[in-house]
Amino acid sequence: MSFNTLTARPGGIELARQQIEWRMLGACRGLDASIFYPDEDDDTEVAKEVCAACDVRTACLEHALMNREKVGIWGGATERERRRIIRQRRRSA
Repeated sequence: MSFNTLTARPGGIELARQQIEWRMLGACRGLDASIFYPDEDDDTEVAKEVCAACDVRTACLEHALMNREKVGIWGGATERERRRIIRQRRRSA
């Protein structure tokens, strides 16, 4: 797959156009970010409900797995759930 890259300011970070596009389509766009960064693992229901209805959930989760996002709900998965997915993928490889 070919990516058109562009430089996002500030900092000159290169992002693939495809990554920017999925972020623009997220069901979370425009919502209060604190929903996706709960203080307790037990407070994830609201974020997971938003993610469950999201068309780009898979792209979001893959981004978090690939970039080892440490905090927050990404693609409907908590940090603990993402670590479990990574371990399962390693075992399957």
